[in-house]
Amino acid sequence: MSRMGDVLAGFHAAWEFESDSVLIRYERGIRTPKLFQTLGERRVPLEAIAGVTLTPGKRGTVALRLEPRPGADPLLEAAAGQLKEGGDPYRLVLPAERDALAEYYADELRAQLTQTGPAEEFLVAAPEVPLQFKAYDAKASFDGSVVRFRWFWTGASSAKWKAGDQSFPVAELSGVEWRSPEVFEGHLRLLRRDAGDAQPAQADQDPAAVVFGLGYGPVHESLPFAAAVLAAVRDRPATPAAVPAAAAPRRDPADIAERIRHLGELHQAGLVTDEEFSSKKAELLAEL
Repeated sequence: MSRMGDVLAGFHAAWEFESDSVLIRYERGIRTPKLFQTLGERRVPLEAIAGVTLTPGKRGTVALRLEPRPGADPLLEAAAGQLKEGGDPYRLVLPAERDALAEYYADELRAQLTQTGPAEEFLVAAPEVPLQFKAYDAKASFDGSVVRFRWFWTGASSAKWKAGDQSFPVAELSGVEWRSPEVFEGHLRLLRRDAGDAQPAQADQDPAAVVFGLGYGPVHESLPFAAAVLAAVRDRPATPAAVPAAAAPRRDPADIAERIRHLGELHQAGLVTDEEFSSKKAELLAEL
């Protein structure tokens, strides 16, 4: 392996080669992809890498890329192949005249790789929590143990308003489904252990999902969130110890009043029955 601390700098990122890992530091410049800026830096253990490639890039560049083992990185597992080439966090773009240097480092890395095939556990650290972002219909937050969706009255469907704000302990989840906001109908859906084989509803009707829209749930916010949740689900103890339920925090009276007002609008529009209106109003008042 090259000397500890050797650095190869490219466009938007620099790779520092250590004896057992590659430390990727991303730039924070205005032209750097926002996902890279959010990630900041990532340490990739050599045991997480299956291979290294060097290919011609666009407009006089070459691209050096680490090929992670399947299952080694929660970010790529959550992305499920939906990241565009320019947003690939394992791709380092360099001027074409540096191809010989890039090939040298590629050969050095290849000589150190000993692992192939799927990884049995995540080897690259997940984004740190707490995390939150605004989807089109809700504010999503994750503290490391519970995912919460708080619906926006301007975007959430009546089905979600009827269900109320949602809290999902990691112990109740089996996975995450992320659909990029850069394609049609992007969303983040939590997969629940108790759902069985039932087909999930459309994301805009599913209380376990938030939907994306223009400016809502961008990749650099929603994908790290999905990766952190997925990592927590995979790292969950097989038999979690029971913990006493925490008392629900009291809500802002102004927020409760606004939600009751919107509930009344749904009732007047015929989207909520008399019984549903009375029941949900009582729930909201009980939170005061």
